[in-house]
Amino acid sequence: MSFQLPASWRLPSSDRALIWLAIAVTAVLHLATAGRYDMMRNELYFLACGRHPAFGYADQPPLVPLIAAATQLFGPSVWLLRLPAVIAAVALIPLCAAFARLIGGNRTAAVIAAIAAASAPGLAGVTTLLTTATFEPIAWTGCAYLITRAVLREDRRALLWAGLIAGLSMQAKYGIVMWLAPLALGVLATPARRLLSWRETWAAALIAVAVAAPSLIWQAVNGWPFLAIIAHHTQGVITGGPVRFEIGQILALNLVLAPLWVAGIVAPFVSERLKPVRFLSIAFVGATAINLATGGKDYYLFAAYPSMFVVGAAVCAQLWRWVAGIWMAAAIANFALVAPIIFPLLDPPHLFRLLEHSHLRPAPDEKAAIGAPLTQVFSDELGWRALAQQVAGVYRSLPPTEREHTAIFANNYGEAAAIDIHGRSLGLPPAISGDNQYFLWGPRGYDGSVIIVVNGDPERWRRLCRSIQVAGTFGVPLAMPYERDRPITICRGLQGGLANAWNGFKRYGA
Repeated sequence: MSFQLPASWRLPSSDRALIWLAIAVTAVLHLATAGRYDMMRNELYFLACGRHPAFGYADQPPLVPLIAAATQLFGPSVWLLRLPAVIAAVALIPLCAAFARLIGGNRTAAVIAAIAAASAPGLAGVTTLLTTATFEPIAWTGCAYLITRAVLREDRRALLWAGLIAGLSMQAKYGIVMWLAPLALGVLATPARRLLSWRETWAAALIAVAVAAPSLIWQAVNGWPFLAIIAHHTQGVITGGPVRFEIGQILALNLVLAPLWVAGIVAPFVSERLKPVRFLSIAFVGATAINLATGGKDYYLFAAYPSMFVVGAAVCAQLWRWVAGIWMAAAIANFALVAPIIFPLLDPPHLFRLLEHSHLRPAPDEKAAIGAPLTQVFSDELGWRALAQQVAGVYRSLPPTEREHTAIFANNYGEAAAIDIHGRSLGLPPAISGDNQYFLWGPRGYDGSVIIVVNGDPERWRRLCRSIQVAGTFGVPLAMPYERDRPITICRGLQGGLANAWNGFKRYGA
């Protein structure tokens, strides 16, 4: 594909300035707050996985864990860990502006699309952390842009790039299938089906499969643990039905912007000018249906909205410019109102008071989120270093002869990862757990003669061990309820040994 200056940069200077301002504000917000709180539970887990390089892991492909590990090569840094997420957040803005121009939108459309991408709380939220969802908005929108470029400009090589992005996205999270499948259906159902006669289309499909194959092969070799984890995990999702889901989407993507993405769905079916991109609207509706049918979380669909912002901007830009300006100003104001629950702008106690005396607390989207003192994300960023220190205190209290063969068993992957990441400098051995990827790593050669159990049920372990001793508790205020005032116990003499009992500790997606 020959290089061309994005259409958004060929706008008048005043419009370019607005797009650059959206980019700058987004970058500053993310960069200034990236290191304020500590690593979140999932980030710790991805980092722990990334330190064991593999073609796949039980509950995710390898790309995000490997990126996480790469950011920490020169020492621990929360800020560096989240820098790739900042780049993804910033890059989405000019992409949406260029996308709007690609489909025939005027300069106002480019600005609207850019501001919408920057002021949608859900999109900002998934890029404040380094998670498997972080790169979905840029990847889904990038695929849609390149396929649209092929449809509108006969740019066949754009499809090859789309195939590469799709494959790489599959190596970050398998969720892009929820976008690609209805996108393919949209192409089949519209005149864009002519792409099927191009050899580049099939070459792109082969590229996507080839890039994604190592992770899929790893899953197959290991008995598809991902499917087992997802099956268990969806049982804890609070769906609430289509009405609740759509209300949640409207609020999460900025209430003021709802007419924009609704227009993006409808416009290609009523506007002759936008008819060629009807496949994008079909893809969005299809992805929504898939998410509802499978009981997916609210944020699983967020990555589909930038494409609808773009199409909606192309039609809404026909409004008087002053009307569009007031509309976007209102969207920015609404975004500013909810910014404290997206970015760690406030110290935890101040955020707690804000949530207690306002209506800003988000509704839980899974049972595990019920009772979070802050938001689930923020509460899950607290207490992990303290946990490692408290476990280290118990570990050091043991006689040296016991310490040599003492295993540290954590109830869940967050606790295990916190011990692995923060406990290394404290002299702690690698943790073990029956949760997700930790189960596949096994008991690491420990025999079960002495086990420090983190957050285990003392009564259950009393039945398993020759003796049990409650050695302390862990937890900090405002952490998740199941990570506060929890026991640290010492099990001596696990019946049958750890290797024989290991399968009984398996905990996939619970």
